[in-house]
Amino acid sequence: MALIVLSLFLLLFTFQLPFRSSGQSSSMESVPDLQNTMYASIEGYPCVRLLNLSGNIGCSNPGRDKVVAPIVRFGNVDKIAEPSAILVSVEDFPTLFTRISDDSIFASKVSGVLVEPSTDLQNKINGFSPDQKFPQGQFAPYRNTGYEWNPNGSGVMWKSYNFPVFLLTESGSKTLQEFVTKNKDKKKAYTSNVAEFDLVMQTVKSGTLDSESCLKEETCLPLGGYSVWSSLPRINTSSLQQSKPILMTVASMDSASFFRDKSLGADSPISGLIALLAAVDALSHLDSLGDLSKQLVFAVFTGEAWGYLGSRRFLVELDLHSDAVRGLNHGLIEKVIEIGSVGKGLSGGVNNFFAHTEGDSSSTNQTMAALKRAQESLLSENIKIASASSSNPGIPPSSLMSFLEKNPAISGVVLEDFDSVFVNKFYHSHLDDLSNVNSSAVVAAASLVARTLYILASKNEDIHDSTLAAINVNVSLVEQLMGCLLDCDPGLSCELVKKYISPMSTCPSHYVGVILDEPSSTPYTGYINDVPRFIWNFLADRTSIPRKANSSGCQHGCNDRDEVCIKAETDGKGVCVLSTTRYVPAYSTRLKFESGVWNVLPPNSSEKMGVVDPVWTESNWNSIGMRVYTVQNASYDRLVLFGGITLTIFSYLAIATARTLFSKAMKRD
Repeated sequence: MALIVLSLFLLLFTFQLPFRSSGQSSSMESVPDLQNTMYASIEGYPCVRLLNLSGNIGCSNPGRDKVVAPIVRFGNVDKIAEPSAILVSVEDFPTLFTRISDDSIFASKVSGVLVEPSTDLQNKINGFSPDQKFPQGQFAPYRNTGYEWNPNGSGVMWKSYNFPVFLLTESGSKTLQEFVTKNKDKKKAYTSNVAEFDLVMQTVKSGTLDSESCLKEETCLPLGGYSVWSSLPRINTSSLQQSKPILMTVASMDSASFFRDKSLGADSPISGLIALLAAVDALSHLDSLGDLSKQLVFAVFTGEAWGYLGSRRFLVELDLHSDAVRGLNHGLIEKVIEIGSVGKGLSGGVNNFFAHTEGDSSSTNQTMAALKRAQESLLSENIKIASASSSNPGIPPSSLMSFLEKNPAISGVVLEDFDSVFVNKFYHSHLDDLSNVNSSAVVAAASLVARTLYILASKNEDIHDSTLAAINVNVSLVEQLMGCLLDCDPGLSCELVKKYISPMSTCPSHYVGVILDEPSSTPYTGYINDVPRFIWNFLADRTSIPRKANSSGCQHGCNDRDEVCIKAETDGKGVCVLSTTRYVPAYSTRLKFESGVWNVLPPNSSEKMGVVDPVWTESNWNSIGMRVYTVQNASYDRLVLFGGITLTIFSYLAIATARTLFSKAMKRD
């Protein structure tokens, strides 16, 4: 009988042995070795939880714990019987999320989503934009907010999902494929590959499900950062002389995406930012800027994708006459020219741009005439400028909306690469990358803007072609900026960026981020993202007055109030230069920082944009990560448990029977 018990025990041990030894055969000398054998960490870009005054959007684990679910390909989702992690291609991503929105039963079976990257996808699909068809339509200065500027808009990024979603990196996708392939031959009927998601948001844990409650409980931070403005030539703030009328040129530095850290925004809006920087560089080489009748001011706003945070806060700072805008007077802003999406202007060998106008007609006509004159001077470069269609409801989504809300009579022009609808099929998508723009279009836009500004600012109405011909955009600079700001290779480790700052990361992302401390006109640079710091240094350098060769370093600060310190990060010393370049805090006008806490202010009925301001915040979190591994199916675990119980019962009966037989045998003796 004892032999029978031993045989049963060995049989059960053999039954479990194949799974236990399914790992790598190489020797393991430590716990980390064992973990590396069992688990594969997967790199990816997360969709995170964002909140506003009325609720939340984005993604999060549904509770306080990690999510573990078997991985199922999107093509097999109709067969799933239990909550699963869906592995889906970018091409099928819109289809999956449409089904999740329309089918609540199916949505209940989705525990997570893994999105596989794809190459050359722009040529494979008709378009993908997770934003709305009229992005931020509630801020428009006209009533027709049902107009579809963005026909590809699906709106999926504005919904709330109680499951984690990750866009896999190229290396993350490769790791996952290798893991699946490695375990394919070893996979038994009683095992499955699972994904473990660590995307626990503190706002979900604490139950603070809107911006006001999470700011009060300090489980979130406001979206925001720092905008940058600069003047050319510099503004002498110590002079009592009345400043000149201001020609203001603006662009945006932030974009948005379903995936937080994959917000490149190549065409919308970074092509416009690059065109602005190139135009400043072209104008900075002229010797007669001091003789201009208008003051050139350049502003690059952040937070524009989330309620026009930068431009609206900039105008508030002007009203407050804060140090951040020292030298500027709102009443002197005569014209605003915004450089929007210009990276897709090239078509059929011709760079086509459209001027969307608003405000004072006579002043706007002057701007249009200057644009036409600039175009004529660039005739050999195949550039065409045209007025946008009169059938449009008004200007497209742009920072100019903030200026018009403040002063409806201000003259404004938005330069775009589209007329009535976006030509960018991937607006606010991670697919709006370097391959979605053309450098020649950006060069053309920069050339057009630089010459237009000179024409508008000049005292002389009859400007010779030779004068305009001297204003040339540096093509190699544009290509450098595109490589630095729109790609990981070289990315922010490029020579141009490292000339000014020590970047904290290599791959650029133009997500606005959160504001970490009390807003200031002289913020701690450690709390400012790489791109705003680079833009500040670049503009301060290009707009500065040349100093003597023995210019002092900045270790002990600069002597003149109008001096700023540039390149301080690169060598620890920096250089003091005369330049009017400032940081301006960018955050909701409905927020106030008091005693270390952010408070939501009541809406001001006189400020339309403030009334509809969502007040965006981002949830805090402890860690974000994802890994995959192989587990036994629950049915197999139950089988093992039943087998163990059965073995125990048989063992007990066998022992009891053996004991009885043994006792009887002893009695006979």
